[in-house]
Amino acid sequence: MSDRRLTPANGRVAAAELRGTVTAERYVTGDWMRVRTALTDLLAAPGGARDRQLAMGERFEVLERRDGFAFGRCARDGYVGYVAEADLGDDGAPTHRVAAPATHLYPGPDIKARELCALPIGALLSIRAEHDRFAETDAGQFVPAAHLRPVTAPETDPVAVAERLLGSPYLWGGNGHGGLDCSALVQIACLACAIPCPGDSDLQETQLGTALAADAPLRRGDLVFWRGHVGWIAAPGTLLHANAHHMAVAREPLDTAAERIETAGGGAITRRRRPAAG
Repeated sequence: MSDRRLTPANGRVAAAELRGTVTAERYVTGDWMRVRTALTDLLAAPGGARDRQLAMGERFEVLERRDGFAFGRCARDGYVGYVAEADLGDDGAPTHRVAAPATHLYPGPDIKARELCALPIGALLSIRAEHDRFAETDAGQFVPAAHLRPVTAPETDPVAVAERLLGSPYLWGGNGHGGLDCSALVQIACLACAIPCPGDSDLQETQLGTALAADAPLRRGDLVFWRGHVGWIAAPGTLLHANAHHMAVAREPLDTAAERIETAGGGAITRRRRPAAG
């Protein structure tokens, strides 16, 4: 059975490359667009449950527009779902990524101006000019330049990226400083380092990097998986993860976390992996 999260088809439409593989009324080539709001939910069905979130500037291939929702797939990981059509805008070529845990978008280069919105880490912007401490976007809006990093200069330590989000609240399906879950903490950090990464922990467990032997020494940057959960090794014996126990991104001893998760019914550690360098 195909995984609906990764299969760009809904019965009415399917991506053109699926012709002869899945049944649909139409096979289409999608239109690429980008998210124009700070964050938008990626839904399993129109108006349904949130699977993930997409940040401003992220690319989305629209295969169908219907009743105010766009059906399609995310460029970052191929995740399929529905987003509010109003949250999408024209495609473009971002030049910078938000590298701070969060930042603000302003109508002018003035820290006293009323902010337009808060942008999460990983948001993508096209910068056309710099004004002292501010960078100006192609939409004529402004963001602190110190919070940005060129998309051509990926980071090198995913754990350092994840550590910037310490204390951020836990949110199922969330992908931003205002709330995120375990798999988002992994994906955000990997993408900042140009490491391809799926969106959910079960996919990360089978696809991300290389598997480690059960007795292999763990080092900073390794990942530890349980059934439905994942966390970073921040240092030998230390786990960094977004979790529902703390309802936040937190550090704790790996042994303590493993014992609690198993006692709560989450089972033992299922796999250890080492992400490949970007």
